[in-house]
Amino acid sequence: MIYQFDTNIVIHYLRESPLMRRVDEQFNPFDPSNEIWLCIVSIGELKSIAIQAKWGAKRLKQLESLLDVLHPVDIWAEEILDRYAEIDAFSQNKLASQPLGLSSRNMGKNDLWIAATASILGATLLTTDADFDHLKGTLLNVEKVTLPA
Repeated sequence: MIYQFDTNIVIHYLRESPLMRRVDEQFNPFDPSNEIWLCIVSIGELKSIAIQAKWGAKRLKQLESLLDVLHPVDIWAEEILDRYAEIDAFSQNKLASQPLGLSSRNMGKNDLWIAATASILGATLLTTDADFDHLKGTLLNVEKVTLPA
């Protein structure tokens, strides 16, 4: 299976949170038969979070260790650029070939890049965000991970 982590999933792994354990139980992403990708945009977000939160050496080392086992995917590929545009148009209900069927959804630009890379990779995007819900089953395989109530 091919997975792509959203930025928030990486944060849960760094915290070793209950949600991280849920991801492991539900998807087993680190099984050797699976691939785990991370959009280069998420790496930028993580580095920004680290600076803003003034992470110490231990947390930065944890981040680097985790990044070492995730496959980075760059956004500088024609098909990713095209998919970005397609997802943005779809989210604004302006993709003539595929109507959204809902009112338009504004997505953050980083989320658009993350969705475009996962879509082109054919990866299942693991996230905690509802920002990708409207793409599920259309242009993106997405699994929103939550803890049981």
